[in-house]
Amino acid sequence: MARSGGGRGSEYERQQQALRRTQEQQARQAERARKAAEAASKKRERERKAAHEQQQAELARARTIGVEHEVEQLGKLLRDALVSDPPTSFERRRRTHVPGALDERAWSRPEPAPRWEEFAPPEPGGLSAVLGLGRKRYEAEVAAARARFGEAEERHQRAEEKRRATLERKRADHRQAEQRALAEMKAFNDQLDEDREAYRSGDPAAVEGHLGAVLDASSYPEGFPHRHRIAFRPATGDVLVEIQLPPEAIVPAARGYKYVKTRDETTVVPRAEKERKELYSSVLAQVALRTVHEVLTSDPDRIISGVTLNGHVNTIDRATGQEVSPCLVTLSASRDQFGTLRLSQVDPAACLKGLNALVSPNPYDLEPIKPIIEFDLSKYRLMDSMDVVAGLDSRPVLVKLTPTEFEHLIRQLFEAIGMEAWNTQASKDEGVDAVAVSKDPVFNGECIIQAKRYSKLVGVESVQALAGVVEHKRAAKGVLITTSWFGRASHDFARQHGRLQLIEGPELKYLIKEHLGKDVIPGPVPPKRRPR
Repeated sequence: MARSGGGRGSEYERQQQALRRTQEQQARQAERARKAAEAASKKRERERKAAHEQQQAELARARTIGVEHEVEQLGKLLRDALVSDPPTSFERRRRTHVPGALDERAWSRPEPAPRWEEFAPPEPGGLSAVLGLGRKRYEAEVAAARARFGEAEERHQRAEEKRRATLERKRADHRQAEQRALAEMKAFNDQLDEDREAYRSGDPAAVEGHLGAVLDASSYPEGFPHRHRIAFRPATGDVLVEIQLPPEAIVPAARGYKYVKTRDETTVVPRAEKERKELYSSVLAQVALRTVHEVLTSDPDRIISGVTLNGHVNTIDRATGQEVSPCLVTLSASRDQFGTLRLSQVDPAACLKGLNALVSPNPYDLEPIKPIIEFDLSKYRLMDSMDVVAGLDSRPVLVKLTPTEFEHLIRQLFEAIGMEAWNTQASKDEGVDAVAVSKDPVFNGECIIQAKRYSKLVGVESVQALAGVVEHKRAAKGVLITTSWFGRASHDFARQHGRLQLIEGPELKYLIKEHLGKDVIPGPVPPKRRPR
C-alpha cells in the first residue's frame, strides 16, 4: 500500500514538473516573441524615420533646384530673346482653317425595322388545329398583332424621318459653321493685310497695334507682368513704350532649402541682400534691353527710327502702404545706335549705362527716377492724325486763325487743363506767348509757352530759342506748341535739355478735343519720314 501511494505522489510531481517546464517554455517563447516584436517595431520606426528624413531632404533639394531654376531664368531673359525669332509677325498672326469632319455616327445608322415574325401569335397546333378549335381566338390575336405591328412601323417611320432630318440639320449646321469659320478667317486676314499696309505707310494705330501684339506675345517666366502702352510719332519715326516691370519679389528671397534632422524641419537658406539687389537690377536692365530689341527686330520695314522706353513697377510703398508706380528705368536709343550693340556679349547694366539710360540708383528700394520723356500715352495717341472726316468745312482750321486768336486759344487750353494761364504783351514777350502756373509735379511751377501757328516744319532754332528763354526766366518747363510738326533734331535737342516739351499738330488736336470739346484741323499732314 505504501508503495502504491508513493507511486501516485511521484506521478503527480512529474506532472507538476512537466507543467512548470511547459509554462516556463511558453514564458520564454512569449518573451522572445515580445522582444522580436519590439525589435521589429523599432526597426520599422527607424525605417520610417529614415524614409521621412530622406523624403524631407529630397523635398528640400527639389525646392532648392526650383529656386536655382528660377534664378537661372532671370539670368537669361535677354539671351532667350536673342536666340529666338521675334515674338510674332504679321505673317505669323495670319489665321488658317483646317476643315473639321462631322461625326455622323450618332445619326447615320437607321434603327432596325420591325418584323412581323416578332408580333405574329403562334398558330394553333395538335388536336386543336385538326378539330378547328380556337380559330376565332387565333384570328383575333392575329388582328391585334397586325395592329401593334402597324403602330410599330409607324413609330419606326417617324423615328427614321426624325433621324434623317437631324442628320441633315447637323450637316447644315456643320456647313454653316465651316462657312462662318472661313469667313471669320478671311475677314481677320483681310484686316491684317490692311493693317500691314497701314503699318508700311507709318499709320500710328497700325504701328502701335502691331508692336502691342509683339510685346503681348513675348514669353517671360511666370510672375512677370505683360502690361504696356505704346505711342508712335510718324513725323520722327520714334516710338514711345511704357512697360510694367516685375516687382522686386520676382527675385527669390531664398538661395535654397536645407533639412535639419535634429529638429525635423526644413529651413530657408537666405539669399544675401546684396545679391538680391544685384539680380533685380540685372532683371530690370535685361527687360529694358529686351523690349527695345523686340520692338526693333519686329520692324522689318524700318518704320521705327528710335525707341524711348519708360519702365514702371506697380507696387506698394513700404512707408505709406499706398499703391505707387515709380519709374525705375528710362532710355532713348536710335535704331542705328542700338544696332551697333552685340547684345549677346554685353553686361546689361553696363549696356544701359553706355546708352545714357537713367536707372534708379536703388531699384530694389523702389527709388524713382524722372523719365527722359514724360507723357500720358492715353492722350498721346495719334490715331486720328491721318483721318479725313466728312464735314471739314464745319471744323475750325487752326492755321486760319490770327496769331492773337491762336495764342488766346492756347491760353484757354491750359486753363481748361487746370492751370492758371495768362497771355503776354506782344511787344514785351521775349518770344513768350503765354505763362502758366501749376502745382502739378509735371510742370512743377512756372511754365513758359510758345505757340507757332505754322503750316511747315518748325526749325530747331525755335526750340533752341525757347531753351534760352526758359533758362533766362528760370522757368520749370518750356512748352512749344505748333499746328505743324518738328524734326528729329528738335526732338533730340528737347530730349537732351530735359525741361522742354514739344507738342505737334496731332497732339494739339487731341488736347483741344478733350479739354475744350472742339474738333479742329491743326494744319497740313506732316511728311512721312524715310526709313533708315
